[in-house]
Amino acid sequence: MIKLGDSLPAVTLQEYSEVEGNGCSIGPNPVNVAQATAGKTIALFGLPGAFTPTCSAKHVPGFVAQAEEFKKAGVDEIWCVSVNDAFVMGAWARDQKAGGKVRMLADGSAEFAKATGLTLDLTAKGMGVRSTRYSMLVKNGKVAALNVEAPGKFEVSDAATLLAQAKS
Repeated sequence: MIKLGDSLPAVTLQEYSEVEGNGCSIGPNPVNVAQATAGKTIALFGLPGAFTPTCSAKHVPGFVAQAEEFKKAGVDEIWCVSVNDAFVMGAWARDQKAGGKVRMLADGSAEFAKATGLTLDLTAKGMGVRSTRYSMLVKNGKVAALNVEAPGKFEVSDAATLLAQAKS
């Protein structure tokens, strides 16, 4: 499993764009993790799936609500990473009103989750390999803080915990 001081894996995530501009076309666009984190502080959180109960009712809303506080704490961007496709993540971003606050990034084949060792096998529930629930503070592509949840829990990966770490 990824640990403090490690670099994020050199993988490409996908982000759904609603409008064309800044080199992005409408629809899914590649996000090279190494390039996108270079020189930035990122509040990154991962979760099992879009539109799932805890993810939709607690995890994402906390980061959306605290977006301005994260910026004040020196965080350049907030990323939500989930093992879903970019179209689902785009629809979820609209549902959660995350636009301009949280980048909803698709890890469609679980490459990021597998490379970080932060996987959750939900095959028995018909959901395949997913991301476990976690949050991390990333500075210039390296993990500066990491909060991994125990199975079925939502206690340490919330926005308030990561915000406190970003402020310290």
